[in-house]
Amino acid sequence: MKIVKASTEILAYTPELAKIIEVAGRTAYKSGNKINDNSADEFIKRIILDTHHTVLEHGAITVRFICDRGIAMEIIRHRLASYTMESTRYCNYSKDKFDNQLTFILPYFWDCSENEFKDDIIPYQKRATLWSMWYGVCQRVEETYLAMLQQGASPQEARSILLNSLKTEIIATANPREWRHIFKLRCDPAAHPQMREVMIPLKEKFSELWPSIFGDLVSKQGE
Repeated sequence: MKIVKASTEILAYTPELAKIIEVAGRTAYKSGNKINDNSADEFIKRIILDTHHTVLEHGAITVRFICDRGIAMEIIRHRLASYTMESTRYCNYSKDKFDNQLTFILPYFWDCSENEFKDDIIPYQKRATLWSMWYGVCQRVEETYLAMLQQGASPQEARSILLNSLKTEIIATANPREWRHIFKLRCDPAAHPQMREVMIPLKEKFSELWPSIFGDLVSKQGE
C-alpha cells in the first residue's frame, strides 16, 4: 500500500494568454489601435471590473490533479470543462506498473507525522486514533481487492469495494473564466478541506503566471 499527498501540475496553456484575451476584448470596442506590449494586463483588469467576463473564455489552461476519488467527483461537476480521469474499470492495480498495490491520498487533517499539517482543532490523540482507523481500513481494502482479482474477479468488478481515498488522476482543461468560477467556489472556506488543499495552491500558481486574470481572487479571498 502506498500513501501520497494530493498535488496539481499545470501541463499546458494558450501561449500569450493575456494578449489573446486583450485582442478578443478590444474587438468588441474596435480599439485594437491601443494594443501595445504592456496594455494587456490593465485592459483585462478593467474587463473584470466591468464584469465583461465572456472575454475571458478565450484560451485554455490544462491541469493534472492527483487527488482522492471523492474530491475528483466534485471537480468534474464543473461542466464547462473537459476531463479525462484514471479509470478503476480498466486499471488493474495488481499489475507491475502499479507496483502491485493500491495508492491512497493522505488525509492531511488526520496525519500525525508532519507538523505542517497539524490541526489544533483536533487534539493529537484523537487525530492519531482517526489516522489509525483510516489506515487500517485502507489496508483491509487493498488485501481484499487483490484477493478478489486473484480469485478471478475483473478490475471493474473488484473496484466496487474501493474507497473515496483511492488516489486518482484527472486531466482538466478549461478556459480562464471557468477556472475563476472554480476557484471562487472551491477555495471558499465552506469547500471541502481536501479540495482547498489542492485548489488554493493552484490558484496561487495561476495568479503568479497570469496576475491580471487571477490576481484579484487571491487578494479578495485573502488566501
